[in-house]
Amino acid sequence: MQLTPYLFFDGRADEAIHFYKKVLGAQVEMLMRFKDSPDQSMNPPGTAEKVMHGSLRVGNTTLFVSDGMCGGKAKFEGLSLALSADSIAEAERLFAALGEGGQVQMPMTETFFSPRFGMVADRFGVSWQVIVQKK
Repeated sequence: MQLTPYLFFDGRADEAIHFYKKVLGAQVEMLMRFKDSPDQSMNPPGTAEKVMHGSLRVGNTTLFVSDGMCGGKAKFEGLSLALSADSIAEAERLFAALGEGGQVQMPMTETFFSPRFGMVADRFGVSWQVIVQKK
């Protein structure tokens, strides 16, 4: 069994893909736009160039993305993506990059369970927990 997060950006998926490529080194494995759908009657009006489905590779994890129904502001409530870094320096870099245009929820700090841990919502509202695993 495999669990894959699927994030709906409500019209900002292209921007999110570009951001995650830059910040996380994400690689686009697949990208399908609404105009590629064989049944155009199912598409929301004005969405031809929007992302119907995309698959990104971040490290060894797959992340699905979409613009969804493009109905307004995306809401990422009740979830957080955990990102494990190999070093404190990498964790600090990832945290700062993800937080650019976003909001710090818990500053990076040393904790009893990690030499560095912090929580940040990126510019799209996706919550991230950046951690260095304790050795």
